[in-house]
Amino acid sequence: MRLQSVDLRVPDVDAAATLLRRGMGSDAASAGTRLRGSDALPYLVGLEQGEPAIRAITFCGTKEETGGGARCAARGRALSLRRPSERVEPLPAARDRPVRLSHVVLNSADVDAAERFATSQFGFRVSDRTRHMTFLRCSRVHHCIAYARAGYASLNHVAFEMADVDGVMRGIGRLRDAGYPCVWGPGRHGPGNNVFGYFVGPHGGLVEYTTEVSEAGDDYRVGAPEDWKWPPGRIDQWGVSAKDTARTDAAERAFTWQSDRENLSQPRRRLLAGAASSLALQLLARQRSRSRRQSARGSSCSARREGRASARRSCRRTLRP
Repeated sequence: MRLQSVDLRVPDVDAAATLLRRGMGSDAASAGTRLRGSDALPYLVGLEQGEPAIRAITFCGTKEETGGGARCAARGRALSLRRPSERVEPLPAARDRPVRLSHVVLNSADVDAAERFATSQFGFRVSDRTRHMTFLRCSRVHHCIAYARAGYASLNHVAFEMADVDGVMRGIGRLRDAGYPCVWGPGRHGPGNNVFGYFVGPHGGLVEYTTEVSEAGDDYRVGAPEDWKWPPGRIDQWGVSAKDTARTDAAERAFTWQSDRENLSQPRRRLLAGAASSLALQLLARQRSRSRRQSARGSSCSARREGRASARRSCRRTLRP
């Protein structure tokens, strides 16, 4: 079994698709609203225009693994298991293209209840528990989903698995060039031991590049919070980068479950939509400001080069007999 796809409603489908298609080296399918990786899966992320929301999170596997069909979580939250509905050929391997979705992390008001549901209904197994999160797996890979203690239910982030560390680092540079600097990373997590880099996309949500997620066999000892303590000032193994918590916190709240959003009062819905739109506009403004600075630097350099060339011509005229 494995994580197949995440379906989202986003304020601007074109902007989000452009990031995933160009910035992440992904290929588009189905009129640009479904983005896939190189693995033999129909798509990784499905996009629909609308107020920010999680529409569905889908895991796929054999008939035996999925119980013969889809099973949805309680309270209308579309966490489901199914057999792949489409058979597709894998794409050629490319170092800048995601291979597949590595995992999804959900914020939860009741992590213990979420864990019980995932283990009893989906057959997932707990890999590690920290003070903030519980990590669960559906195969030998350390985690396919994790729940973060947050006091509210929302999408924390979606993680794309790259082929190797070079793919993660190249992605960090490529997205920085596109105007989306890393908000945390590069680094290496504790649970899962995976390399990471996080970004806030134009849709206002948090995205992770990752690779080298560890495996957990039947004999894996479930880690407890006391096993995952960091020294002061450290929140990952490498400790080379700071986390922009102001931006990550806002991005982690932007996408709630579609069913929850539909039950919200109109003022609350407008507040959430406004927060996501404001974050997206801030990112767009930063990108445009960066482009203007680059253009200004280019013009300044051209003027200096022209000035030097003019001075050389004047000097040559002065020195002529």
